[in-house]
Amino acid sequence: MADTKSAGAWIRRFHATDEASVRLLCLPHAGGSATYYFPVSRALAPAIEVVAVQYPGRQDRRAEPCVEDIRALADAIVAELPAWSDRPLALFGHSMGATIAYEVARRMEAGGTPPVGVFASGRRAPSVARTESVHLRDDDGVVSALKELSGTEDRLLGDEELLRMILPAVRSDYKAVETYRHDGGPELSGPLCVLVGDSDPVTSIEDARAWQQHTTGSFRLEVLPGGHFYLNAQAAAVQRTIVAQLGDWAALPTAS
Repeated sequence: MADTKSAGAWIRRFHATDEASVRLLCLPHAGGSATYYFPVSRALAPAIEVVAVQYPGRQDRRAEPCVEDIRALADAIVAELPAWSDRPLALFGHSMGATIAYEVARRMEAGGTPPVGVFASGRRAPSVARTESVHLRDDDGVVSALKELSGTEDRLLGDEELLRMILPAVRSDYKAVETYRHDGGPELSGPLCVLVGDSDPVTSIEDARAWQQHTTGSFRLEVLPGGHFYLNAQAAAVQRTIVAQLGDWAALPTAS
């Protein structure tokens, strides 16, 4: 469970620790929730403190209106970060979360408190535009998209009551990410590590490589076996990458 510091807020902490020298803020995929990153938090504690964003419209925030705009989500998350500024902060976002992490990092840099680095997983570069309209499909169409990506357990996809509960948030998230367009503003100056599955049906390796143009800092592309949710089966490899990169980044001077 999240501790009292994060209760009722946008950010959840599952394993509080005083030993960590760096904190990793994780941003979920479309339809995802903070608890998706509970296993990552458990695995990396106490050396790295993992916290996760809880978007409105799901789990304990289910009664709140969903936010259908990437930039509005980024603004709201950045507003929460001063409470978590007692140690260096890195960002990890998967799929939609990668785009939000990018926008959060841009705001952090503009505000003079840059992250030590950004992990962008399972998402094409912001400048690579695609016309998509999953959010305009009927419920069966949205479920079909979820099944294609295999991001939701079969048990959940087969439970009509649970599906009715999550579909509004899923549709809202798809709208947010499908209507997002890169504005061509200042790019990142800090390090960027991009991860992608080698058989991802919606993010090609070249689309992932295109992230390189979005930072003047160091860039690394890691391709792992699997589809869009490669990180489920490749959890250990992803965690090793996180630990290694944070070890490097924490020793690097941050932009001012």
